[in-house]
Amino acid sequence: MAAKSKTDHRPVAPALLRWYDKHARVLPWRSRPGEHADPYAVWLSEIMLQQTTVATVGKYFRDFMQRWPTVEQLAAAPIDDVMKRWAGLGYYSRARNLHACAVMVAHDYNGQFPDDEAALQKLPGIGPYTAAAITAIAFGKRATVIDGNVDRVVTRLFAIEMPLPLSKPEIRAQAETLTPDKRAGDFAQAMMDLGATICTPKSPSCNRCPLTEVCDAYAQGIADTLPRRAPKKPRPVRHGACFFVTRPDGAVLLRKRVAKGLLGGMMEVPTTPWLDAAAEDYSEFAPLKAKWKKRMGLVEHTFTHFHLILTVFVGAAGAKEAAKAGGVWTAQDELAGEALPSLMRKVVALAMPDEGPLFSKQSKK
Repeated sequence: MAAKSKTDHRPVAPALLRWYDKHARVLPWRSRPGEHADPYAVWLSEIMLQQTTVATVGKYFRDFMQRWPTVEQLAAAPIDDVMKRWAGLGYYSRARNLHACAVMVAHDYNGQFPDDEAALQKLPGIGPYTAAAITAIAFGKRATVIDGNVDRVVTRLFAIEMPLPLSKPEIRAQAETLTPDKRAGDFAQAMMDLGATICTPKSPSCNRCPLTEVCDAYAQGIADTLPRRAPKKPRPVRHGACFFVTRPDGAVLLRKRVAKGLLGGMMEVPTTPWLDAAAEDYSEFAPLKAKWKKRMGLVEHTFTHFHLILTVFVGAAGAKEAAKAGGVWTAQDELAGEALPSLMRKVVALAMPDEGPLFSKQSKK
């Protein structure tokens, strides 16, 4: 049960909505305050924004909307094309679920997203947060939307000193008391904007906040110490190797990862299993016979639950060996258009240092 606060927080919603009407961020997927929102655009943006910053998502959102402006068109697109356009956004299970959800909405719901949280959560890739966001923002129904920004704002408004994630139930209970019956979508976006621009993780700009008069943390002088977090466990480290090989015409060997699991369905430079300790010899995992040369330096990449260190080997294959290799041979100037995750783009950059910023170039596809 949420702790009781002596502060009357009823003014939060009207004060925040007044502020939002003047200061709402202009984002490519967002309708203006009070305007009707496109459920497809709301859903697409919310899936992209999961664990990804607003600054990163903008160009991907525009690209998807230009290529597939409706959910039916996205559903009809080959999954490999969707994965290619998603490359660089990370958390690739989102892209697979995005396509599966589009197919379900197009086929089972006649292209119309359901307008309530329970039905939305039955669709692939849509959890409680995303369902609430679509319900409130796209359909204007009352739903309490809680993301990292909202966690922080509510924690400070109610001076919740219990560390995250243990404080999650209390944050939700208090957030429920703030959500208005009308303009729930605008209120949700206002909370997000406040957290992103004023009630920031460090050095919150309390002097510009529209809610200081009803903020318990501000009154107690502890706003910049909240929210508190339980100590994080150290990430384990895993090790492996990649084999960057070309054939006589310069094409590079790539493989498609299995659909399920980390980076599922993405393309990769042939890679060993990821082990708990570095191996002295990775040759047994080489995709074909070649004269392999170890590149100086390592590729490092941090995932949610572990840190990965890869050794990179480069080699050149003759025509006969190349013909026996399993995978896809891709022209070097087409690599930027492949569905290579950020990890593999780092591998290519180390293997091809003379090419410069290869992946900043526009794909020819």
